[in-house]
Amino acid sequence: NEAILGASNAEYRAYLLNKDKWGGAIELMILSEVYKREIAAYDIVTQRRDLYGEGNGYSERVMVIYDGIHYDALAMAPRRNAPETNDVTVFRSDGGDAAAYDASARELVREANRTRQFTDTANFTLRCLVCQKGIVGEKEAREHAKTTGHQNFGEYA
Repeated sequence: NEAILGASNAEYRAYLLNKDKWGGAIELMILSEVYKREIAAYDIVTQRRDLYGEGNGYSERVMVIYDGIHYDALAMAPRRNAPETNDVTVFRSDGGDAAAYDASARELVREANRTRQFTDTANFTLRCLVCQKGIVGEKEAREHAKTTGHQNFGEYA
């Protein structure tokens, strides 16, 4: 509903139909239900794992990693130097293998956090490429776009 989505159903549906846009937790929950699989979503910034579909009895799990901007699928190689075509992206959701895959994913997330392989959307620095104004964070960028109509930003250090 509009209170949860922040927009009418029609507006939200139109937003998601844009090939350059995607959602987040709501969509992961829906995808879990549609595909009858758990979805483990790992956040690099917070190093948190959210598990969608947990407790629903699904026998399979997929994993994604969130870098502050978008999600990427996590794949595991069956052995060192194996070709990418052998990567595994669907895993059993129970038993020792699930715990091992989860531990590997968490280690990857810790390393990605340590090496700052994420975008902190609350605190990143942007420059409006129209008027050159310096902006901090996604919220300030939205406010600038709303008041000026400018929508072209670049990240800078």
